[in-house]
This record gives sequence, structure tokens and C-alpha cells, in this order.
Amino acid sequence: MIDLNDIAVFARVVETGSFTAAARLLAMPKTTVSRRIAALEREFGVRLLQRTTRSLNMTDAGRLYYEQSSQALRAIEEANLRLAEASAEPSGTIRISAPVGFGAYFLNRAVVEFLEIYPKTKVELRLTDDKLNLVEDGIDLAFRTGVLQDSTLIARKLGSTHRHLCASPDYLARHGAPEAPADLAHHHCVIAGPSAAGAHWVLDGPQGQETVTVSGRFAANEMQAVVAAAIAGYGIAQLPYGMADALIGEGRLRRVLGDHTTPAGGLYVLYPSSRHLSPLVKAFIDLATERISNRVNSA
Repeated sequence: MIDLNDIAVFARVVETGSFTAAARLLAMPKTTVSRRIAALEREFGVRLLQRTTRSLNMTDAGRLYYEQSSQALRAIEEANLRLAEASAEPSGTIRISAPVGFGAYFLNRAVVEFLEIYPKTKVELRLTDDKLNLVEDGIDLAFRTGVLQDSTLIARKLGSTHRHLCASPDYLARHGAPEAPADLAHHHCVIAGPSAAGAHWVLDGPQGQETVTVSGRFAANEMQAVVAAAIAGYGIAQLPYGMADALIGEGRLRRVLGDHTTPAGGLYVLYPSSRHLSPLVKAFIDLATERISNRVNSA
């Protein structure tokens, strides 16, 4: 029966180019290295290496065997590394990026729970509606909503998101509530974007999908500013449903056109690479995925 240790010794001889260097790397006598290679050749009945006093070369059979066996060895080493990482307690600092509204109403709970479960960890949470470059900005993982652009990042979809239409009790007392999407044309709307010019909202409702032109006195490309303007009574706003539900529960906003929402968009967690994913990052992704997807998909 072939000994995997013999295969590993053979691979090291090929990679170092000599029995002496392989023996040094493996911390074993050169005679042991030679004996293991000989045992492998006897097992197969073919010569794997051509040895002279001045050179060491692979035979055709040796070259073919190395190409195949080295892949298997790397897979085993990778599996051993993953197993060791899985058994290690996560520690260190994890840097996370997320949209402002999403972070405040979805992610904070996951962060608090993560810090409680893993006392050797630290979290640096960067809330911004800008799309950061994860590699250049040193971000370990990011949460994004909407439609993803083509990217080399690894993306895992957590669920789908949509927005509710809300306004403050004061605004509704002064202007009344819209009864149909077409009524929004006669209301002040708080626009989530850089400009109110040419703004339009797409809504899904009982009659299917409708597109309505909206206008207002305030526009902002940052969700917290949109929320503040809606609470202050500047008009009707589209808010992520988790955020909207919290503010409605507090009595600061009321939902309008309750049978309409925006079309569902994706909610994703992204990270630079799945290869050699650290126990720290993997632990947070697993916890956040479970907590956030449960809230998202049950809403």
C-alpha cells in the first residue's frame, strides 16, 4: 500500500531539486529520503527519478506522477489548514463597511452579539453610502444592497430588500395622505439621491408596477439625512423597511400607500477572496448571515 508520506517526500525532492535539500527541509536523514523514493518506485514498478552524481531529473512517469500527486497534496494541506483554523478561537480586528441605514438598523445587533461571543475580537464598523474599494481601504467585508456590478469580489446573497413609503404625522396632518401612486405627483417627496430634478419612483402594488414622477424640496444621497428630513415633515420618503418599521413603531413616521413597495433588490455580503478566509472573518460572516437573513426574509 502506498504511504502518503512517501509521496510527500517525492514531491519535496522534485521541488528542491536534490535529495540533500529535501532531507534538510524535511528534517530527516538523506538515506531515509532515498529509501522512501525507492519504496515508491518499487510500488509502481517504474523509475520516477534519474539520479547521477551531478544531476537529478524526472522521468516521463515521474513528471506525470508529480503533476497529479502535487495537486492532491496541496488539497490535503489546504484541508489541514482549514481544519486548524476552524478549531481556533477567532481573535483580532475585523473591518466592516455597510450603508448607513442598513448598518444602523440591521448590522449593529449582529456586531454586539459577535463581540459578546468572541471576547478576543474587535470590530471597526465603517458606515457609508459610498462604495469603498475593499482592498485599497483595508476592508475585510462589506454589505451592499441593490444590483451588484461585475466584480472580482466574492458575493453571498442574504436575501431581498425593498422600501416602504413613509411620512411624518405632522406632514400628513397638513397635506393628507396619498390614496394612489399617481397622487404622489401632488405631494412633497424627500428624494434619496443627489438631485430632485427628474426624479421618479417605481412601485409594486396590487395593480402591478407603476412609475410615477415625484418632486420635492429636499434631496440627499445619504440615508440618515433622508430620514431626518422625513421626520421633520419635509415630505414622503422611501425608507428601507427595517428602518421604516422601527420609526413607525416609535410613532415618528407613518406608512403611506401601505399596499405598495419598491421592487425587491438584493442584499449581499462581499469579501475579497474565499481562499484562506480567516476564522475571524468567517465567524462574522456566518453569524451575520444567519441573523440578518432571518430578519430580511421574514419581513
